[in-house]
Amino acid sequence: MYQHRFITSLAALTDNERASLSGKSPFSSLEWLEALELSGCVGDETGWLPYHLSVYDNEVLVALLPGYIKLHSYGEYVFDWAWAEAYERHQLAYYPKWICAIPFTPVVGSRMLSSQPVSDLLYDYVTTALHQAAGQQRWSGWHINFPAHRAGWQAQSLMERHGVQFHWKNHGYRQFDDFLNAMTSRKRKAIKKERKAVASQALTIRWYQGAEVGDGILRAFYQCYAITYQKRSGHQGYLNEAFFQRIFDTMPSQVAIVCAMEHDKIVAASLYLHDQDTLYGRYWGALQSHAHLHFELCYYQGIEYAIRHGLARFDAGAQGEHKLARGFEPVTTYSYHHISHPDFALAIKDYLAREQAHMAVYRSQCEASLPFKDQ
Repeated sequence: MYQHRFITSLAALTDNERASLSGKSPFSSLEWLEALELSGCVGDETGWLPYHLSVYDNEVLVALLPGYIKLHSYGEYVFDWAWAEAYERHQLAYYPKWICAIPFTPVVGSRMLSSQPVSDLLYDYVTTALHQAAGQQRWSGWHINFPAHRAGWQAQSLMERHGVQFHWKNHGYRQFDDFLNAMTSRKRKAIKKERKAVASQALTIRWYQGAEVGDGILRAFYQCYAITYQKRSGHQGYLNEAFFQRIFDTMPSQVAIVCAMEHDKIVAASLYLHDQDTLYGRYWGALQSHAHLHFELCYYQGIEYAIRHGLARFDAGAQGEHKLARGFEPVTTYSYHHISHPDFALAIKDYLAREQAHMAVYRSQCEASLPFKDQ
C-alpha cells in the first residue's frame, strides 16, 4: 500500500533513495534540482517553495514528483497570467498553487522520478494525494508542466493544455552539408550567408566540455549570460553563478559551453546539455554585438554537435518562429491542470478546448513554412 509525504528539501532523501530514482533527462536529475536549491535559485526569496511529493511502498521510496508551491507565475513557460487575473477580478486568490515542473526550464521530460515502471495505480494514488493537499492547503489548483509521458496523466481526468515548440530533428545527417542539402536553395543560401558573416568577423569558435570548463570559462559565460539577461529583462536572470558552478561540478559529462572569442577573450557563449539522444541549448549571452552570432552559437553549432555525436534531436528552447527558417520543426507540448474552483474549472476547460484548436492550426501553418525541399 502506498504512503506519501511532502518534503521541502531534496537533502531529506537518503543516499539509497537518491540512488534509486531515475529521471533520464539532465533537468529532472537530482543533481540539477538540488543545484537549484543549494544555490538559492528556488526558495522563500524567489517564490518557488520546494514541496516535493515523495511516494513510498511499505516505507520504500518508489517515486518523487519535483514540486513547488508558487506565489506567482514567473519562470514556468506555461502561461496562466489570464487565469490569475480572472481570479483577482472575482476577489479570489489564485496563489498559492502547486506545480510539478523544472523551474525556469520549459523542457519536455520525466516528471515522476521513479525506481520502477510507473503503474496506473501509482498515477491514481498521486492524483488523489494532490487533490487532498489542494483542499487542505487551499491551493487554487495543481499543475504538471511539460511531461514526457502523457497517458498516465490523461487517464486522471485532468485538463490538457497544448503548446508549440520548435525542435531540430536529425534525419540521418552525416554532416552539416547533408542538412543544408535537404533545404530549398533560397533557405540554404540564407544560412550559408549568416555563417559566412560570422566567419568574417575574426572570431574563434570553440567548445569546452566537462573538465575543460575551468573557473575562468565559467565566469566568462556567466558574465555574458547575466549582462544579456539584464539588458533584455532588467534583472540578471533566474539562475546565479553558484548554480552553474554546481552543475559543472556534479554533472560535468552532460554539460558543455561553446564560446566565441575575440583576441583570446570570450565575447559570447552558449551553454548546452545532453542526454543519450537529445541536445538541449538553454542559456546564451554576449558582451558585444556581432551579426548573426546568436544564430551561430545557439543553433548552427548545436546542429553540428548533434550530427557529430549522433543525437536524434536538438531542443534549442521555447518559442521562436525564426527557428523554422533554420530547420527546426514544430512539435506539440503538453501540460496538465486541476483547478479546484468548479466554476473556474469549467471556464478554463472551455478556454483550453478553443486554445487547442488554435494550436493545431498554428502548428499546421508552421509545418507549411518549413524550408525543406519536400514541403
